[in-house]
Amino acid sequence: MTFADFPFCSGIQKAIADAGYTTPTPIQAAAIPHVLAKKDIFGCAQTGTGKTAAFALPILQHLDANRKAAAPTMPRVLVLAPTRELANQIHDSFRDYGRHLAFRSAVVYGGVGQFQQVRALSRGVHVLVATPGRLLDLVNQGHINLSRVEILVLDEADRMLDMGFMPDLKRIIAAVPRDRQSLFFSATMPKAVAELANALLRDPINVTVTPVASTVDRIEQQVLFVGSSDKRHKLRELLEDAKLHQVLIFTRTKRRANDVARQLHEIGVKADAIHGNKSQNARQRALDLFKSGRLRVLVATDIAARGLDVDGISHVINFDLPNEPENYVHRIGRTGRAGASGVAISLCDPGERGHLRDIERLIGIRLSPESRDPKSVESTGERRHSGGGYRPSGNSGGGNGNGAKRRFRSRKPGGRPAHGGGQRDRRPAAARN
Repeated sequence: MTFADFPFCSGIQKAIADAGYTTPTPIQAAAIPHVLAKKDIFGCAQTGTGKTAAFALPILQHLDANRKAAAPTMPRVLVLAPTRELANQIHDSFRDYGRHLAFRSAVVYGGVGQFQQVRALSRGVHVLVATPGRLLDLVNQGHINLSRVEILVLDEADRMLDMGFMPDLKRIIAAVPRDRQSLFFSATMPKAVAELANALLRDPINVTVTPVASTVDRIEQQVLFVGSSDKRHKLRELLEDAKLHQVLIFTRTKRRANDVARQLHEIGVKADAIHGNKSQNARQRALDLFKSGRLRVLVATDIAARGLDVDGISHVINFDLPNEPENYVHRIGRTGRAGASGVAISLCDPGERGHLRDIERLIGIRLSPESRDPKSVESTGERRHSGGGYRPSGNSGGGNGNGAKRRFRSRKPGGRPAHGGGQRDRRPAAARN
């Protein structure tokens, strides 16, 4: 199958050709025919699988085939996204795919003044991309009227629930017409997400491309055991390797992200941090520098980086293991995109062993040789080194002048790892990041 097989208008086909696309991704091939047929969609797919085009292209086809003048404050299509970054990326995709069509779009999100957003809405838009909080603010002020929404899209629904948007989503859903098409996408399907989908969708078509717990095959996954106080030393050692040329580092908190970025900058590594406390302009500036290659390292929290779409990330480093195992899948999915290979390295201190077991249980792959306390490594001939990680006895692993790092590559477990370790942080994700 190629994109030429879809009944898109010439303007959309030209935009697809401009982008260099020929063959649809699996989710595009599976979803586009049903979206064109006006079916509700229940889509389960990781970020980076091409799902934005899976809904944007057929939506644009619908608008072109059913042309109406854009009405002030009354969008025909509403796309909800959890973060400003993802909302911007979706809006950019609509503009790129619709560049040869006569349609208008706008994006609204918090953290910036609303004047320009209100001005765009007053001119009339066909497609509105929004984060839930700012959308409701503008609805309450009378700047947006949702009574003419024909298509509602929820993207990254699981992340919106993690961020505490359920009350906002319920109010938005109540405000849009019942007679609409609904497209629902999520990378994971916990109970709350399934309940929301059941309330939103009518006889949906289920489109599942990649199993929820799977990790991308072309990503090499490694775990380095270190002491909590040795992580910065190990990170500095890793970054001495020029192969780590574009690196995304994840931390658990905003403060930790700032500290890591500052310390890297002090040793001459071009690095910056993005998180919820940064202004939108500062976040966008750091992201633009990272995309252009002028910034080697971007340090991020989970919420700030969700939906971050940058081709060419060579390595993802989990400076802190995530509290929620599903976030591990999202994190490492930032590398190995667009057919490229990638490497994901996790720095695991003794207090994070429980999180590591949870991750292994979710993805069905043992990242560590066995579920044991790293202090017992002497029994296998490994020895501790001053950097806080582990190196095999001798130099059989191939040295780099500093000794060989012990790397644990992905392999299937021989049995279910025993659960143990620390308690998960059950606060809302926005409070943790």
